Amino acid sequence: MGTITTKDGTEIFYKDWGSGQPVVFSHGWPLNADAWDDQLALVAANGFRAIAHDRRGHGRSGQSWDGNNMDTYADDLAELIEALDLNDAVLVGHSTGGGEVARYIGRHGTARVAKAVLLGAVTPLMVKTDANPEGLPIEVFDGIRAGVTADRSQFYKDLSIPFYGFNRPGAAVSQGVSDAFWLWSMQVGLKGALDCVKAFSETDFTEDLKRFDIPTLIAHGDDDQIVPIVAAGLKAAELVKDATLKVYPGAPHGLVGAYKDEFNADLLSFLNT
Repeated sequence: MGTITTKDGTEIFYKDWGSGQPVVFSHGWPLNADAWDDQLALVAANGFRAIAHDRRGHGRSGQSWDGNNMDTYADDLAELIEALDLNDAVLVGHSTGGGEVARYIGRHGTARVAKAVLLGAVTPLMVKTDANPEGLPIEVFDGIRAGVTADRSQFYKDLSIPFYGFNRPGAAVSQGVSDAFWLWSMQVGLKGALDCVKAFSETDFTEDLKRFDIPTLIAHGDDDQIVPIVAAGLKAAELVKDATLKVYPGAPHGLVGAYKDEFNADLLSFLNT
C-alpha cells in the first residue's frame, strides 16, 4: 500500500498486491478500494498484480475541494498508472469506476492498456435527456444529494439495501455486507460525495466508449436498481467495438453471493484469455 501526489497536490491512496500483469480496479460511489478486496486477493493469487486506489474525496485519499469530476478522476488514474509505470494493464471499473475507466481511455488512450472490464458501469449516460429517454430523471439524483446532505449516515444505511438487492423476495440478506457498505461510505467527504453524484450521473461517456480499441467485457445484472441495465450496460455494449456483453439474470448492482462468485469466475477467465 502506498500513495502518490497528483499535480494539484492531492494525495491518492492505493493498494498494490502480487506480481504479474497489472489489473487496476476503480471503485463505485461512495465506496473505496476495500470494496474490491475479494477480487484483489483473487487475481493476485492467480498470478496477476492487483492494484486499487481510493478515488479523490473517498476513503484514505485526499479530500480536495476542487477536482471532483470525471476528467480529474481519469487524470488521477493516469497519474497512478504512470507513477507505477504500468503497461499491458487491465482496467476494471464498477459503477462510477466504470465511468472513470471510460474517461481515462477517452482522454489518455490505450497505449498502456490491454483490456477493460465495465461492471454495472454508469456508461454511457445515467440521467434522462431527450436523447437518452431510458435514463433516470434528474430528480432521482437530486434526491440522492438531498439524502446525503440531510443525514448521510442513515442514507448510506438505507442505500445498501437496494444496492445489494436485499429488498427482493427471497434475498439472502447480510447485515455484515450492509455494515461494510456503510463503513466505507462514511469515509467519503461530503463535498466529494455530492460532486461525485453530478459526475457519475450527468457525464456523457458516449465518445469515450467509441475510443475503446481493446478487448472489453461489459457485465451487468439485469435487476440492477442503482444503474439500470437498459440505460447502461446494453447501450454501452452497442458503443464499444466488439465488446463481450455478460448479463447476470436477477443480479443486483453490488457484488454479493452467487453473483460475486460468477463474476469472479468470469473475470479470471477474461484475464486469462
